[in-house]
Amino acid sequence: MQIVDAQIHLWGTGLPSNLSHRQVTSFTPAEAVGLMDEGGVDAAVIHPPGWDPRSTEMAIKAVQNYPGRFAILGSLPLDEASSCSRIATWRDQPGMLGLRYVFLHDPEKQQLHDGELEWLWSAAEDAGVPISCLATDSLAVLGEVARRHPGLRLTIDHLGGRGGMTTLKDAAAMIHIPELLALAKLPNVAVKATGAPGYSSEAYPFPAMHTYLQQIFDAFGPKRMFWGTDITKMPCSWHECVGMFTEELPWLNAEDKRLIMGQAICDWWGWDRSV
Repeated sequence: MQIVDAQIHLWGTGLPSNLSHRQVTSFTPAEAVGLMDEGGVDAAVIHPPGWDPRSTEMAIKAVQNYPGRFAILGSLPLDEASSCSRIATWRDQPGMLGLRYVFLHDPEKQQLHDGELEWLWSAAEDAGVPISCLATDSLAVLGEVARRHPGLRLTIDHLGGRGGMTTLKDAAAMIHIPELLALAKLPNVAVKATGAPGYSSEAYPFPAMHTYLQQIFDAFGPKRMFWGTDITKMPCSWHECVGMFTEELPWLNAEDKRLIMGQAICDWWGWDRSV
């Protein structure tokens, strides 16, 4: 069973603007690989963070220097006219699987709600470029996007929640779950089950999160639910993040785990790790 983390950040300079991340000036590919090896993680998808202007360059080098260990979900500026034309060849870059955006704050959130991003959804659908979104207050809006663009593969980040952009824990952090589950009827919407330990006020195995994970699994199934960590925000090791799913969720059978822990994300985002 391959274990593929659906989301990590790597950077070489600057402190994370999101204070829930480790407040260190770098978290390099070499550091990540060492910790991944310790935790039994085979590969990870890098989301280059905005606080390091050279983070995408670092991610591309990581893909080249560690074959099969890394891929990338990048971003294009939403306010530049040239972005639309770049989507057609976006996946030609080394290791680049798709695009990722945060729609928690304005102006990006307002652009989403006002329908100003139709060019993005249309171009990505035409080019077969998947998009991942952190958009807790806009799940219904993304559902409408998915309906209008049935060929677009949309992924909802962090169990549909705010990830490290909230201090709420347990049930208080999961009040959006009914809206998330409503998206399961759309076959082109998937969920990253990333960062679950960070939502819990409890210690390993973070039992308060198990009910919500089972609800997501029951709604989306193992082909549209992807394990991951956002490790630099987690209150635990990669080993425990893995064990939470592989050892502590008895309702997952061996085939479910094979899909959720890595195969499904590779299929959904088109990552052939053997190439």
